Amino acid sequence: MARIDFYHLQKWPLERALPELLERALARGMTALVTAASADRVKDLDALLWTYREDSWLPHGAAGADDPASQPVWITDAAENPNGADLLVITEGADLLDPAGFARCLDLFDGGLPEDVESARRRWARYREAGHGLAYWQQDGEGRWTEKANSVRT
Repeated sequence: MARIDFYHLQKWPLERALPELLERALARGMTALVTAASADRVKDLDALLWTYREDSWLPHGAAGADDPASQPVWITDAAENPNGADLLVITEGADLLDPAGFARCLDLFDGGLPEDVESARRRWARYREAGHGLAYWQQDGEGRWTEKANSVRT
């Protein structure tokens, strides 16, 4: 079973949180697959990872680009894992793949959108029933992540 960490975005938008979390994953030697809700969002996130900070960028590719197998981060709106990622990052409820096929999963959802919160609750219940280890992270007033719940089996 996978470890699934839910990140409740309250202080930052996805566009700020995603690059930070991906940087941490790459620093740990992980390969990531980011799922997006649409082809337009794939394009948006692709552009973001090139421009999110003036002094940095994340090596990545996106649906429609060549050689996905060589990319440490792949962004898609399809049920695919062409870079053999061990980390699944779900954005905006795009749970296209079974997290059991990954070592770890991050599920990022917008706390300002009631429908995103409700969708995340449904995913949490489904993943709990499937036996995955779950953790819930919430941002404090400074934007730091605080773990609020953990059922991860170690």
